Amino acid sequence: MGILVASTIIFLWSAHLLFSLFILQVQYASPLLYLHILIQSYLYTGLFITSHDSMHGSISRNRKVNDAFGQLALWLFAAFPYRKMFRKHMRHHHHSASSQDPDFCVKSQNYFTWFFHFFFTYVTALQIITMALLFNALVYLARAPLSNVILFWVIPPFLATFQLFTFGTFLPHRLPHTQEMGVHRSRTQKKHHLFAMLSCWFFGYHLEHHLYPTTPWYRLYQKK
Repeated sequence: MGILVASTIIFLWSAHLLFSLFILQVQYASPLLYLHILIQSYLYTGLFITSHDSMHGSISRNRKVNDAFGQLALWLFAAFPYRKMFRKHMRHHHHSASSQDPDFCVKSQNYFTWFFHFFFTYVTALQIITMALLFNALVYLARAPLSNVILFWVIPPFLATFQLFTFGTFLPHRLPHTQEMGVHRSRTQKKHHLFAMLSCWFFGYHLEHHLYPTTPWYRLYQKK
């Protein structure tokens, strides 16, 4: 089931991206243009959630297959290194919302200060160089229109990053931490499965994720 779900997300991301880059005609007055940007952004979020499930061994019992899906999803998202992300994510689970948590901003709870702390914790120079090379390859080798590349390949991962940060880091782990949040220092969205799916692939059910980390995203609502 995990392989099927991961493969479906990667396929949908790929198919919609190819359509958006090479077939879709950019018309800024059309609401459909912005709908496609949102769809691609949502699928980018799905890519990251797929890699996240891989880090918890939820895609396949075969570790090599499981990790291969995780690395592929992260590379498609923005050329992230899987092993580095894995180590930092495990620190997040073992030291949630503390000075040892790479996702948590100790110095400030301001949304944007925390976001930039979160962003630059994971972005590397090699990653930026790789993305720059891929950008030029899409424009000059694949001949994708520059406007399409910016709208559907550059902007969506940034929007997805804001989505992941908001529902998967900021809202669940922000201060104050209460006794009810336990050692995970994580709160959760109120029960509304449709909103939870649309907001961030059930990732807003964040305390449930920390309590049951090996539960894949598409079964997380069952723990609510």
